[in-house]
Amino acid sequence: MKLPSFGVEEELLLVSATGDPLPRSTAVVADVGELDVALELTRAMVEINSPVCTTADELRGHLLRMRSQLAAAAADEGARLLAIAVPPHGRAAQSITRKPRYQQLVREWGLLAREQGVCGCHVHVGVPDREAAIKASNYLRPWLPVLLALSANSPIYLGQDSGFASWRWLMTTRWPSAGPPPYLESAEHYDALVAMHLAAGTLIDEQMVYWDIRPSSHLPTVEVRVSDIPLTVDESVLIATLVRAVVLTALEDGAKGPTLEPEVLRAAYWLAARDGLTARGLDVLSAEAMPIADVIGQLVRYVEPALQMLDAVELVCDGVERALRDGNGAIKQRKAFREGDDVVALTEIKP
Repeated sequence: MKLPSFGVEEELLLVSATGDPLPRSTAVVADVGELDVALELTRAMVEINSPVCTTADELRGHLLRMRSQLAAAAADEGARLLAIAVPPHGRAAQSITRKPRYQQLVREWGLLAREQGVCGCHVHVGVPDREAAIKASNYLRPWLPVLLALSANSPIYLGQDSGFASWRWLMTTRWPSAGPPPYLESAEHYDALVAMHLAAGTLIDEQMVYWDIRPSSHLPTVEVRVSDIPLTVDESVLIATLVRAVVLTALEDGAKGPTLEPEVLRAAYWLAARDGLTARGLDVLSAEAMPIADVIGQLVRYVEPALQMLDAVELVCDGVERALRDGNGAIKQRKAFREGDDVVALTEIKP
């Protein structure tokens, strides 16, 4: 079969010299020329959108280039660009981008919207149709906590250690439709749930479906939104490649995907958000607690045939080994904070 294409959206934070969120996104986006960069909910956030890619090397090259060019544009506007998922300093409420939709979010959701200056990494994988996107969603659900643990990069929030490897996850799951999606029987089932939310007024539009997986409302893709913005491009490529491999596995299989006990999945999420790569995880299929390294190993083995098709076995195995050996963003941030080093400098992207 034709291998699915993929791409990544990375949300990044603009801060001042002292590390406080800096509402300069409009000026920075205006400075980047042809680069595909978008405004986000708060004026201290910017989002880069990679081109559609067919290989991990291609994606890596685009993200390195785009991060560097955006950092240069930020510097021209007196800002520092951070690969960090929550503001390390400043105040919780943020200045909101002057777009009608974002202003409506503030009117209807108040402080929840004003405090939502968090940065994630969204992976898009091409699928033949919406039914394939729904099937991929069911296959991806068991592995969402693993992807969160690998990408966790938000322990330090407003000058304090939150106690969680991914404080961003706690913040994002306050929305009406956030966290893991339900098991979906079909695209019609998904549409019915969205219609219910719209009729009830818990969503203003389909774009406000903030589940960690959703069929894209405007692209022929399934979109996976569980990850913090990773500290490095290599980590983003690792997450994107694992997501692509699960989607490929789903497309190759004839089943609808495994059903799960929701409470087991919830427990696995909490462990991943709190501990990241530092403690135990939960195999959601067996409800068995085990070291997080073993849970990650199960994912790698599960998608190994797909990784072979993608010529990405070595990339994923090396990336996982590096994360477990050297730590991800959460581990490195917490170490810097504990030792009195500058978390802003650690997470800053250089031109």
